[in-house]
Amino acid sequence: MQISKNFVLEEFTKSMTATRFGIKNIPNKEELINLEDLCYEILEPCRAFFQKPIRISSGFRSLSLNQKLGSSDTSQHISGKAVDFEINGVSNMVVACWLRDNVNFDQLILEYYTGEPNSGWIHISFDSKDTNRKEVLVFDGKSYKPNLPDKKIINNNVVDLSKKTI
Repeated sequence: MQISKNFVLEEFTKSMTATRFGIKNIPNKEELINLEDLCYEILEPCRAFFQKPIRISSGFRSLSLNQKLGSSDTSQHISGKAVDFEINGVSNMVVACWLRDNVNFDQLILEYYTGEPNSGWIHISFDSKDTNRKEVLVFDGKSYKPNLPDKKIINNNVVDLSKKTI
């Protein structure tokens, strides 16, 4: 089922864990609307800017699947408001900085990023245009830290703003 120009529902619901344990992972109507909003407000603009496909690693999770994965019962994945993804060939730091500066989001987390361009992934959520918190975090596997490093995207490259040049 096509839910936006470049995304189909299966990208958000496919789960090896759900398949292995026979867990239904099908969103209801409200959750489907949330996934559509996530596509139109976050993923489609991101795909248009980078002009590359987005690879979703985790999208919608039914409560049963979410619990099987050991995630929190308050995860926005359960309501179809969150997605974890990467763009092959583009540093996750570049994508995270672009998202921070260009889309309206509830929470943006750069997860398990080590400084290597292909390390980790991006978690981002969209609640509604009026209630998004614009919370930005970095998670290293042990703790959450606020904000991305002081970097900006200029000509599709990450520029460290903390380094002063004369």
